[in-house]
Amino acid sequence: MIKLASIASGSSGNSIVVGNEQTHFLVDVGVSRKKVLEGLDLFGIDPAGLSGIFITHEHIDHIYGLGVFLRKHRIPVFATGRTIDQILDSSSLGKVDRSLFNSISPDRPLEIGGITAEAGSSLHDAADPVCYTFSDGDGKAGVATDLGTFDDYLVEKMQGCSSLLVEANHDLNMLMVGPYPYPLKRRIMGNKGHMSNERAGQFLSRIIGPVTRQVYLGHLSKENNYADLAYETVKVELALHGIDLDQSDFSMKIASRTEPTYFGKSE
Repeated sequence: MIKLASIASGSSGNSIVVGNEQTHFLVDVGVSRKKVLEGLDLFGIDPAGLSGIFITHEHIDHIYGLGVFLRKHRIPVFATGRTIDQILDSSSLGKVDRSLFNSISPDRPLEIGGITAEAGSSLHDAADPVCYTFSDGDGKAGVATDLGTFDDYLVEKMQGCSSLLVEANHDLNMLMVGPYPYPLKRRIMGNKGHMSNERAGQFLSRIIGPVTRQVYLGHLSKENNYADLAYETVKVELALHGIDLDQSDFSMKIASRTEPTYFGKSE
């Protein structure tokens, strides 16, 4: 069964682990190599055994540690062509072996180590942002963060997932009264910004299905959200759409901004 776990998920850095017993991938390396290695060690994964790194987009909180990681571990990187161009032009990357980068396209599945990875175009203010799904015949995992809103296309991409990580970035009221300058607030609230707690609940209400077992709420803003607030807001939104967390046979938890988060064997 394919599963996912979070090494860190938040506005200050993101890195997600996806895989099964045989094959593992990273989705984004937006934290230090040290933190990635600590997370992999906790999950019992040898970094040398990683089959690939999938990058959602080029913003620094998703590629911060990528250069250092690639200089220590020769792991193939997969991203869209325009995202790769932006990454390679980034001054933060440093010198890396460009042959490690492999261009992929949305809606064109890629099979690696018995897992089929597929990118789907998402809505964010980056060169060519994507979300990802990974399936192995026994399950499907999806990662959808950094999207201002969702549409029928993204709903269809994420449906059928047994394990999900979806962005619940901000509480709208906290954002509006908070210290951010108004142009930044407008960017975050826009269709190419970040999803609010309410919007995350609406998205999840359309993609949670009979096979869904694990749901993470990720990419929470440090300044404009709280873990309990995100959880309760999404829970209420799900209930409004007929999904009762207290009676459902799946579990939901908040992916920590700074620490590894995963579902244990008993959950």
